[in-house]
Amino acid sequence: MSTDRYKWVALSNTTLGVLIVTINMSILLIALPDIFRGIDIDPLAPSNISYLLWLIMGYLVVTAVLVVSFGRIGDMYGRTRMYNLGFAVFTLFSVLLAVTWMHGDAGAIWLIVMRVLQGIGGALLLANSTAILTDAFPTHQRGLALGINSVAAIAGSFIGLIVGGVLAPLAWHLVFVVSVPIGVFGTIWAYVKLREVGERHEARIDWWGNVTFAVGLIAVLMGITYGIQPYGGHVMGWTSPLVLSCLIGGVVVLAAFAVIETRVAEPMFHLSLFRIRAFTAGNIASLLAALGRGGLQFILIIWLQGIWLPQHGYDYESTPLWAGIYMVPLTIGFLIAGPVSGILSDRHGARAYATVGMLGAAVSFLLLKFLPVDFSYVGFAIILAVNGLSMGLFSSPNRAAIMNSVPPRQRGAAAGMTSTFQNGATVLSIGIFFSMLILGLSRTLPTALHDGLVAHGVPADAAQRISELPPVSTLFAALLGYNPMQTLLGPQVLAQVGPEQAGFLTGRSFFPQLISGPFADGLTFALVFAAVCCVVAAFASLLRGGKYAYTEPAEPAADGADELDGAAVTEAVQPGYDDGDGALVGAPSGGRVLRGRVTGPDDAPAPAVVTLVDHAGRQAGRAVADDQGWFRIEPPSSGDFLVIATPQDAAHAAAPRATQVSVNGGPVDVDLVLGRR
Repeated sequence: MSTDRYKWVALSNTTLGVLIVTINMSILLIALPDIFRGIDIDPLAPSNISYLLWLIMGYLVVTAVLVVSFGRIGDMYGRTRMYNLGFAVFTLFSVLLAVTWMHGDAGAIWLIVMRVLQGIGGALLLANSTAILTDAFPTHQRGLALGINSVAAIAGSFIGLIVGGVLAPLAWHLVFVVSVPIGVFGTIWAYVKLREVGERHEARIDWWGNVTFAVGLIAVLMGITYGIQPYGGHVMGWTSPLVLSCLIGGVVVLAAFAVIETRVAEPMFHLSLFRIRAFTAGNIASLLAALGRGGLQFILIIWLQGIWLPQHGYDYESTPLWAGIYMVPLTIGFLIAGPVSGILSDRHGARAYATVGMLGAAVSFLLLKFLPVDFSYVGFAIILAVNGLSMGLFSSPNRAAIMNSVPPRQRGAAAGMTSTFQNGATVLSIGIFFSMLILGLSRTLPTALHDGLVAHGVPADAAQRISELPPVSTLFAALLGYNPMQTLLGPQVLAQVGPEQAGFLTGRSFFPQLISGPFADGLTFALVFAAVCCVVAAFASLLRGGKYAYTEPAEPAADGADELDGAAVTEAVQPGYDDGDGALVGAPSGGRVLRGRVTGPDDAPAPAVVTLVDHAGRQAGRAVADDQGWFRIEPPSSGDFLVIATPQDAAHAAAPRATQVSVNGGPVDVDLVLGRR
């Protein structure tokens, strides 16, 4: 396979892997009612709320916790090897989920455990896919590659809603079966076609770092998960000793992790990466964007399934599917903006696109705030499209900028940390947004529910009992597409009020009208919070600096080398790569050759002299770049060399640049971007 073709194979396979992982993050949200009916469990019963939460959250938690560790292991033992293993693990546990035969508590526990183990495979895929793409594509094409990959990640979370809504009513097992053929195909394809091309850095596993990071993050995410459940006489559990212990203890353990990573010789994650402004600013912006985006998904599902769709004539059982369909404009916006912004950021840098994208997302959240609960769909769809365009405008440039800023040998761990920020923020957003909605509901829902029930003939004592139930049950009912009045009232109360009133109370209008006002109160809090997150993310993006890509620092070794003004914006590619433009003249297969292109600060071809210097400071080769900036040098031997590009035109407003390369007997491609004077 040609090296130019390989990078597109890597892109298509990793995009498939990311797509199937993110589809499985959301596919259960729509399918849960059918799954719980299939295993004979009432998910709204107080004793079963934990099953509901962990089926939703378990997969997200494990992918958030393990991606950094798996990324680091990929750096050490091979990213492709770990990625291939991830596809196989993911497929195996998809099969075991699909053959679930148990019912009741045993069935629920089996599903939760298998989902967690499936998440391990997903974490292996997520941790290494971004690093594989960064290895395969040169700097000037990474925005496009990572943009397409990011589109798959975001689109998958919404495609999962539709797929789950279509398959679950047919047979709930199909929700898991659908991943099996894709997983088998992807596993075989990855093992046959993908190869190790990135820089490997074998080291000892940092066990203390891995353990403290996992324990600390799991504790925090568990605290968030249980914090939205009722505790004692409180509507939520944030004052529960268990929740407080998890949150405080988790933060303490994560602090210990940070101390450990500064003292071990070969840490799981090099905290020094956060000294790179582009890496730190990009990850802060990514975390805040994920907070807003994750909360938006849950808000929209509750809004559509619990209120809007029933008010417009849809049966509760069909609302999960239609909720996914009505959110398609969000996905379309992202599909359009993601690749385009990636291409543009390859040329102009990420700062402007990421900043404008976050500001646009903030505006879209505020526009949603001003919509009535019973909105006109056209306006709703336009706002969703704006949000999707804005998130796409941000995501691709931001991810490419993060990955361009880190050393090649740490790309796996860096990609894992970025995924941890995103997936951890999704779990955090569930806790934050549910808490805000619950606070809004708890203010007015009990009174509205009591008065509404009494007005339609429900006995006062039954109305009082129902109105005192925690609002979280109402939210989960809306999330699952249930009409909770049937369950809350029960057959005895419904028999007392008569057929006509019973039909009205359990129909499509009473519950949506009842919850609309209290929901609007919580919605205001949540959307303002999301908008603030996006504004702060825009500010972080603005502070990331100009266009930047990491290069190994070069030690001056020849005359004129001490004139170099800092690290170059370069990309040294492993032997066997083609830069994709087709203009390079390659060496015979297996021959030593250094080839590449010199461009100016404006990305235009630059006239330059390229000098190759060996470890002793002697000139080992020299070439003059042609009109398009291309050059070719044949090193006299294998080894490490310093490559220096000096502007040929003294009047050219550019400064020399240098980078180090290793020649091992095959062709090596290296692009050099001259600096500004």
